[in-house]
Amino acid sequence: MDERPRSAKRSAQRPAASHVLQVRDLHVYYGQSHALQGVDLSLEQGVHAVVGRNGMGKTTLCDAITGLLRPQRGSIRFQGEEITGLAPYRIAARGIGYTPQGRRLWPSLTVEEHFRIAESGGGAWTVERIYETFPRLYERRRNGAGQLSGGEQQMLAISRALLQDPHLLILDEPTEGLAPVVVDQVEALLAELAAERDVAILLIEQNIAVATAISEDVAIMVNGRIGRVLPAHQLAADRTLQERLLGVGRHSHEDLAPEDLAPEDLELPAAPAPAAPAVETPEPEATEAREAPAESRTNLVYVPPTRWSSAAWARGEGPQEAPPPAAEAAPARPFDAKPEPLFAEPPTPLDALKGEEVYVAGTFDTKGAELRYLRDRIAAQGLRVRTVDLSTSGQPSSAEVPPHLVAAYHRGGASAVFSDDRGAAVRAMAEAFENWIRRQRGIAGIISAGGSGGTALATPAMRSLPVGIPKVMISTVASGDVGQYVGPTDIMMMYSVTDVQGLNRISKRVLANGANALAGMVKDAGGRTAARREAEDKPGLGLTMFGVTTQAVQQITALLQDRYDCLVFHATGTGGRSMEKLAESGMLAAAVDLTTTEVCDMMMGGVFPATEDRFGAFIRTGLPYVGSLGALDMVNFGARDTVPERYRDRLFVEHNPQVTLMRTTAEENARMGDWIAGRINEMTGPVRFLIPEGGVSALDAPGQPFHDPEADRALFDALARRFRETGSRRLIRSPHHINDPAFATAAVAALEEIHPTERMARHAAF
Repeated sequence: MDERPRSAKRSAQRPAASHVLQVRDLHVYYGQSHALQGVDLSLEQGVHAVVGRNGMGKTTLCDAITGLLRPQRGSIRFQGEEITGLAPYRIAARGIGYTPQGRRLWPSLTVEEHFRIAESGGGAWTVERIYETFPRLYERRRNGAGQLSGGEQQMLAISRALLQDPHLLILDEPTEGLAPVVVDQVEALLAELAAERDVAILLIEQNIAVATAISEDVAIMVNGRIGRVLPAHQLAADRTLQERLLGVGRHSHEDLAPEDLAPEDLELPAAPAPAAPAVETPEPEATEAREAPAESRTNLVYVPPTRWSSAAWARGEGPQEAPPPAAEAAPARPFDAKPEPLFAEPPTPLDALKGEEVYVAGTFDTKGAELRYLRDRIAAQGLRVRTVDLSTSGQPSSAEVPPHLVAAYHRGGASAVFSDDRGAAVRAMAEAFENWIRRQRGIAGIISAGGSGGTALATPAMRSLPVGIPKVMISTVASGDVGQYVGPTDIMMMYSVTDVQGLNRISKRVLANGANALAGMVKDAGGRTAARREAEDKPGLGLTMFGVTTQAVQQITALLQDRYDCLVFHATGTGGRSMEKLAESGMLAAAVDLTTTEVCDMMMGGVFPATEDRFGAFIRTGLPYVGSLGALDMVNFGARDTVPERYRDRLFVEHNPQVTLMRTTAEENARMGDWIAGRINEMTGPVRFLIPEGGVSALDAPGQPFHDPEADRALFDALARRFRETGSRRLIRSPHHINDPAFATAAVAALEEIHPTERMARHAAF
């Protein structure tokens, strides 16, 4: 290819708007830590730079604009349209490109493969234009990203964003870690983009020379707020001003003290009390970020602590203001028993989380030797390791992630974690760790070791991770009932044999086995056999089954196994939860939830109960859902003598000496039908719910002990009365028994209607 094509011309003008981007009163929290504290920012066109020291909230601002974080309050408008709270892919589709800090390229993919994935087609930015703009990438087009230099990787990251043909390009630290000569090259490229006026650029940069060279205005970020907005040439020409505002020339770990700031250097509105407000998306205020209203400035402004800094005082103009009283330090918004997730979307799918770093977590104050032994054994396998300290003693930590950073993610702040009540402290740190780990990316696996307290600390966070990420818990309690620790997930529990208290010949062997097991899992996750590829290339389909609905599920599986990877779950309480865990992990494409019997045990006190969150995964994810009423004719108990006294006069079937089944009544069925319909009505994705009017289980067929048409009718009628049909949600009555072949055919047809596979689509085309 001797001559590359000339730049493509835009086929249409960009939509006119007075501002490409308007950010107003934006607040973002990590737990109780107030990361963004009322950010105001406007970008009309060209390049607008945001500068500030590490930890001031610059990357948090980028993540909030692009939808990777959900603001608790404020407004983000792009070309006049409110985008606050939209999913990241919807924001990207509107025309916002993002080059994150660290570039986040796929090392094994070539330059061309990156471009094929990113190219939107038909836009102003094509692969040919990229090669014309970045000739070096054309020369390296067949090289993997991991083989590129830092400057070439940055060109590739910027190009990947441009191929989405953005109206706004957000660049987070594009020159970080580059050699000076490469910084000059990147600066020249950005200046060329700015000169073309083809795309507006929001530049996050610590390099003052780069920021001031290519931008028109520069916003100074201090402790989560925009302190000043001033012309780039003014900041570039005044070294003293740079030192006062940004600490240029200081050691990077030093905080600016109040005496380092002149009164005119910090034009900030009075800080709100550090309480996380409810999510709002108000109309933008008329006030510009460049100048705060005079009445809101104070002579002594209290700057609430962020997760990176302690409280500070800064001088401004006007009357003195005291810090908020201690009583106001707790969050003002109400919280449920379980804290809300700290990210914008439902639980993150496996592919978005998994990476190359193994986490070794635990209480380093008491189990430090054992945890470091785990770390060393895993590192010896050639894996990257990150240590996370969950201690609540307040002692200094040797871990890479110390306890106070994890504790900041508690909904009540770090002060809620470090208390004299050990039980309360363990519960609080477990909650904080669960919140913290949900914010991480690049997780290859996680391992911990401890007693009952350490197990209670680590396993909630493990359960919050998607199925498929390796999880190992070496514990003194692993030889007993571990259901409360494992839940519906794939945690591997390993009994420690000796107490986790010092290293000896036994503990070293057990810990080494655990470390080696985790390392093997992590390494195996990177390779797929032909059989695994064949299965994983099919969409995952979740199905629920009980012994009395086995025939139905087998028939459905036989009809679908060439199109789906059919994953069958035993409806024993944990089975339904496991299926929903996979749904929220992004590992299912749809579900045929044929057997909802766990609702019986939940409502009537059986031994295989669902939780009140049954169906919750499908409510939150909107996955295609086919449901039915399998085995709702029975409640499960243990041996006959374990049945509660209040049920002694009921109809029973002894399935085996350890399992006793009780027939549900018409009144109980009506309650279940009403409850299930209420949950189904909350689903926003495509739904088909089937009523098997001929019976709901093998024991409910004509001539069988649980055959009771009157009780079944109460179930069907209650569900139908409350069920709300919509364009995407339909109730289907089938005259057949649930185990009849005709019912299996109806269930498959319902699935094909709401989730057609590629093969189905090809068949329909003919």
